[in-house]
Amino acid sequence: MPPSPGEPIDPGRTAAPGSVPAPGSDDAVGRLATTVARLRRQVDEAQAAAGGRALIDTARGVLVERLHCGPQAAGRQLDELAASAGVPLLELAADIVNQSAQDELSAIAEALAAVPGGSGPAPEAVRLRTVESSVLAAADTQAVAESLLRYALAPLEATAVAVWAAAPDGSLRLAGSAGFPEAEAARWHYVPPGVATLARRALGERQVLWVPTLAGTRLPSIGGRATQEGGRVAAPAGAGGRLLGVLEISWPGPPTPRTPQLLRQVEALAELCARTLDGRHPDDAAPALSPLVELADGLWDPAMILRPELDADGAVRDFRIHHLNDHVADPAGRPRSALSGSSLLESYPMTAEEGGVFGKLEHVHATGEPFRADRMATTTLVDQVALTTFARISITRHGGELLLTWRADDEATRLADLLQHAQRLGRIGGFEENLQTGETIWNSQLYELCGLLPTDPPIPVSRLAQHAHPDDATTLGRFLRTLLHHRRPASTAFRMQRRDGSARYIRVVAEPVLDARDNLLAVRGAYQDVSSQHWTEVALAATRDQLAHSERQAAEQDRLTLQLQRAIMPPTTGPIDTLGLHIAVRYRPAEKDHMVGGDWYDIVTLPSEQVMLSVGDIAGHGIEAATSMVVLRNALRGLAATGAGPGPLLGWLNTVANFLTEGVTATAVCALYDPATRILRWARAGHLPPVLVRRGRAEALPMVKGILLGAIGEAEYEEGEVQLETGDTLLIYTDGLIEQRDRSVQSSLDELLATAQRATSNLDDRLDYLLTHSSADTDDDTCVIGIQLSPPPAP
Repeated sequence: MPPSPGEPIDPGRTAAPGSVPAPGSDDAVGRLATTVARLRRQVDEAQAAAGGRALIDTARGVLVERLHCGPQAAGRQLDELAASAGVPLLELAADIVNQSAQDELSAIAEALAAVPGGSGPAPEAVRLRTVESSVLAAADTQAVAESLLRYALAPLEATAVAVWAAAPDGSLRLAGSAGFPEAEAARWHYVPPGVATLARRALGERQVLWVPTLAGTRLPSIGGRATQEGGRVAAPAGAGGRLLGVLEISWPGPPTPRTPQLLRQVEALAELCARTLDGRHPDDAAPALSPLVELADGLWDPAMILRPELDADGAVRDFRIHHLNDHVADPAGRPRSALSGSSLLESYPMTAEEGGVFGKLEHVHATGEPFRADRMATTTLVDQVALTTFARISITRHGGELLLTWRADDEATRLADLLQHAQRLGRIGGFEENLQTGETIWNSQLYELCGLLPTDPPIPVSRLAQHAHPDDATTLGRFLRTLLHHRRPASTAFRMQRRDGSARYIRVVAEPVLDARDNLLAVRGAYQDVSSQHWTEVALAATRDQLAHSERQAAEQDRLTLQLQRAIMPPTTGPIDTLGLHIAVRYRPAEKDHMVGGDWYDIVTLPSEQVMLSVGDIAGHGIEAATSMVVLRNALRGLAATGAGPGPLLGWLNTVANFLTEGVTATAVCALYDPATRILRWARAGHLPPVLVRRGRAEALPMVKGILLGAIGEAEYEEGEVQLETGDTLLIYTDGLIEQRDRSVQSSLDELLATAQRATSNLDDRLDYLLTHSSADTDDDTCVIGIQLSPPPAP
């Protein structure tokens, strides 16, 4: 009993038998759910009964035809046969229809029944015939989808079905669906052209696709994420050789194993769908008069109307020429009456070659997608000689017929195409203005160039100023006076203000058209969009100005660098005699001013009665290298006053390079000569070792360790020493003396040793000889210091 008013509801109360449990609700909700379930069962039973009645009505019709009796007598006869045979009425009806039809569904039912473990022919026949009857009796494609799922696909464990209708533009429309949520059906009601889906792929490949999972195809389709792991089957739906849509079936898991019998069943179901999509039975006779005839006769180009001829399997084996318009001229000279009604392959057998017209006709007939080609080769046999021509081809499908039109690619057409192509590439548009009538004619390219629609009125030349930048009014005024008043050809450039707010630089060229009395009749000319050329010229002008400015700055910087370097280190220094040493120096700057670098040399007599000799090379060129050279050279001079040896001096100079300059790196050699002992101590920072010439033999001093200046924060430099003898010559130099692009440093050093040991009359001649015969090819600065130990004074 229902609870009385005010009585609390017992959560544990159970629902009445047959009702849907509704935890936490009262009996009223339970009764409502029971009513809904009962009504749903009644609807399903009514639909099942309707499908059965349609099958029984079909069998009754067969008996009416065979027994030549009325419908009521045929019904009684059907009931009596079922009772006497002891079989259900539906089973008997299916058997009668199968025996009468002997069609694909009959063969499928027998094939399915022959599978081991099958249920026998009767259940399969009933099921398939019920599907056919319900589909043919369905009011729309939505009802067809529901009947397919209920009678044919649910027994195969399928859970949903979608019927897609294909449009000639390549789009797909969801004509009917069952088993999918309503939201999904609404979202997928239309698939635009070019969107790759499973149904579109099946339509394009023209075969049944059997995929284990939808996710594996990476193609979207109706059903959403919940069905991504389920299997799908997509079968093209064709009628009369034309593909009208796709039947797509969904399973919760992998689809039923693919067997030849099941494949035939799916193809038969797809054909049933095609009948509803086509709107008429494929066996119905085509109308006697085609609506395309009047259209074809009204065309200026040759046109042919074709009707497909199908084989027993429904495939196109040929096309029948139904009609030709008056512009058709057969290459072999045959009259139109001889071609009308003939077979296409018999009349034009060369169309069947690969890539030929026949294959295009077959594709358009099957898919409904129009075909157009601007230039297609066509071959025709004329007296058994193959004649190849080129033509523009257009093929469209209209119902069950095809319209084929073409235009021969003659010389005039090719020239027009070339002209149009040239105008498009050059962004040129032509015009003609009749000054007598005011009519202005533009070609299609000119509308696009000026930003107008083809339906917009053209702009007369006299009104160009209204569409141009105000600053160009004077220029256009001179152009119009020359053209219209003086009647001479004229040209000018102006900025056209387009409708979309953008501006284009346009060059207009025009000439007057005069009659025999020099009266102005018309104006002809062309417009060209020169915006890209204009902006390129502007950019080039700006680039030239910037380059000239940069060149002036670079030249000034090079001049200052050279002046600074020459002020500090003159190219030639006279002989120096100090503390028993004879010293000569040569400095050769780079030949090109922009290559002037940071090479330096220095000779200083220290308070300790020692002589410091140093050379160095700053990395880089230009003013930065020259100023860095000044910093390190002067820093080494100041550090030498401390009396430290060459190793510590280079260590301190390395600190200067790291912390008191902006990332300077350099190589250097520092040497201290003690006249009391005639010993020269030296250290190197990544530099080449000095060369000692003794008794006619030149050798490089043994290498000591020392990293280049500025490489690391703290570094130690090893010292070497040499005991000088009377007549010795010591050379300290920078790498500009020996550096070569294609040779190793050791090879260049060996060549220097061979040159240095050549006998000369004095030290100056030796340095001059070294510079003259130097094999360096890098155009770098070069510093060379040469020292000789003077002989002791005579007693």
